[in-house]
Order: sequence, then C-alpha cells, then structure tokens
Amino acid sequence: MATEYPVNVSVDYPDRKLNRLTTFFRLFTVIPILIILALLMYNSFSFSAKEGGSTAIGIGLVFLPLVLMILFRKKYPGWWYDWNLNMTKFIYRVNAYFYLLTDVYPSTDEEQSVHVEMPYPDMASLNRWLPLVKWILVIPHIIVLCFLGIAALVVIIIAWFAILFTGNYPRGMFDFIVSYMRWCIRIYGYALILVTDKYPPFSLSA
Repeated sequence: MATEYPVNVSVDYPDRKLNRLTTFFRLFTVIPILIILALLMYNSFSFSAKEGGSTAIGIGLVFLPLVLMILFRKKYPGWWYDWNLNMTKFIYRVNAYFYLLTDVYPSTDEEQSVHVEMPYPDMASLNRWLPLVKWILVIPHIIVLCFLGIAALVVIIIAWFAILFTGNYPRGMFDFIVSYMRWCIRIYGYALILVTDKYPPFSLSA
C-alpha cells in the first residue's frame, strides 16, 4: 500500500461472510489473547521497574532509553526497533479482531490480514532533540482522536449488529475504523516509537 506517510496500517476487507457466533461472543473470545498481551506489557513494566526504566511504563515498548539514545548517541538500536515493531504488529492484530474487522484469531507472530508499515528510521535525518517535545506536539491529535474514538465505538456497535444479521461488515464502516486505526498508529510511530520526525497529517485518508 503506497502512502506518503512512512507509518501506516491496513486491513484486508473480508471477501466472505464473517463468523456470526464468534462475533456475538467477541467480548469473551478476545479475552485469552488480551491476557497474553497484558502479560507482555506487565512483564515489560516489571523489567522496567527492576532495571531502572528499560521500557516505557505500561505499554511494553522500548521508549525512555530510546529517547536518551537518540538524544546522546543519535542511534536507534536494531533490536529495540524489532521489538517495538513486532509489539506494534501484535497490538494492531488484536485491535483488528476486537474491532470486528476480522474473525481470524490474532496470531502472535503471523501478519494475517493486518499490515503494518513502520520502516527503520534514517538516523541521519532524525532530530535528536525532537523526542523531548513530541508528546506535546501531538496533543491536538490526541484531542481529535478522543472524539473519533467515541465515533468509532458507535460504528463498531452498529457493525456488530450488521454482522449478526448479514454476516458482512459494511464497507464504509470498515474503512472508517481502519482510518481511525491509521491515524492512531501514525501518532504512535511519531511520538512513541520515534521512527520518523515527519508530523502526522490531520486526516483519515490513506
């Protein structure tokens, strides 16, 4: 999927009837994979507390030391990038399943129908000081996303009924939820994963 912004996510639209039974019980079927995801985040937090902050609190991502590494060494260690990328992919597979975009149970390692684009950063082009203020710069995005999140919740509830009655996720609703996820991951990549200094667009479009 081509896009001008380096961080992106797309989800394949299901070309078949979705499973009505697992859709009806989605709040329950998602629990096991949520537990696994929560354990990954909890263990990352525990490691952070014991080792002096090796990960971002509560999100299971290498963040705080990454800020310092970029600031003082202008370096993004490859294995930190791999961890952040794979955690992001896993999180978004779980999100897609929870948002009813797919009825295929989230894999811990396979891409499935959720495609995340997050290239390794070009350190020569990254500003070493920008990570200190990115969390402030994205506040307008966060405000907008709060309202979009409410709209997304309403759309997901409507889509839940639509799938139960027709077996299909209405395409317009599907595209809106994917666009919401896309906006979120761009903020994620800019302010948390720190793979780009390109400011995210205020747009739901690809």
